[in-house]
Amino acid sequence: MREYAFELSLCAALEADSDGVLARQLGSTGRIVDVVEVRPGPAFDARVELSPDAIPAAAVESDVGVGRARYWKEAIEGHPERARDVVDAAVAAGFFVEERHDGRRYVRRTARYPDWIGGLRAFENKPDLERAGDLRLQLRKDRSLALFDEVVLVTGSYVTGAHVNRLPDPVGVWRFDAEDGDVTVVREADPLPTDAPGFAIRGRTPGRVDIEPVDADAKARRRRRIAERAYGKGWRPDALPACERAAARGPAFQPQDALPYCRWKARIVDPARECGSSCAGYEPGDPPPADADAVRAARSPWDPDPAGAGGRQAGLDRFASDPE
Repeated sequence: MREYAFELSLCAALEADSDGVLARQLGSTGRIVDVVEVRPGPAFDARVELSPDAIPAAAVESDVGVGRARYWKEAIEGHPERARDVVDAAVAAGFFVEERHDGRRYVRRTARYPDWIGGLRAFENKPDLERAGDLRLQLRKDRSLALFDEVVLVTGSYVTGAHVNRLPDPVGVWRFDAEDGDVTVVREADPLPTDAPGFAIRGRTPGRVDIEPVDADAKARRRRRIAERAYGKGWRPDALPACERAAARGPAFQPQDALPYCRWKARIVDPARECGSSCAGYEPGDPPPADADAVRAARSPWDPDPAGAGGRQAGLDRFASDPE
């Protein structure tokens, strides 16, 4: 099975067994993580009620409070254009609310940012271990930085003792059957020291490894940013192929979904790489009807339309030509 379909099938299986949220292809320090699971913390419900979108890191880390509004240019550090972008995104997400004082735009938080992150788990997908690339270096980066509480290698291959012995000790190893959704745990993942300082591996040459120390506070900020992006993004593709032979469905073990399925190829496909005029089975048409948000809401705690903290405003465009 191709890696893209393998990854989507894994996400479907993980989501069915998770009480948190999942996302695919998230940038981390020095690499892209295939799948991230955010486990619920004590105030997870408060985060669900706050917004369905990712809240900008700069807004969360700002001095803007709930009780007192601040002038928008002073609310976010940096150039005014950056401040405007962050403020607009925070307002659109419902985390900031706008007020007018003497004709100027002020913002305040609609609620305190909740302690909602219970843990982060990273999954590295390698359907075929014989074509794993520089897998060991990727996993060593994860172990060295310890940004995720657990790191798991997932494969469709038969796993030998030699395979396991070549991997860093804390990394878990799963064998996943993408046809029926079954997982066999070959080795449990050991917890990583996420509360301690770590080292980001920036480069490697023969006889030399370039590293960057990362303190515990910086790691906590990075973890929160990853969790926010995961919450807002999810794992389902945004669009399905514009082809008469495309359908919205899921893997064999969970066919009712909104994933890109090709009836001509009889499998899940990667629209960016496999669809379009270069495909022999392509027939131009409209994308099949699908509501990925509705499917996500039905199968995870994520809510596309929460009550919110009372701050989501529809009138953001009021300030497009009046930035004061």
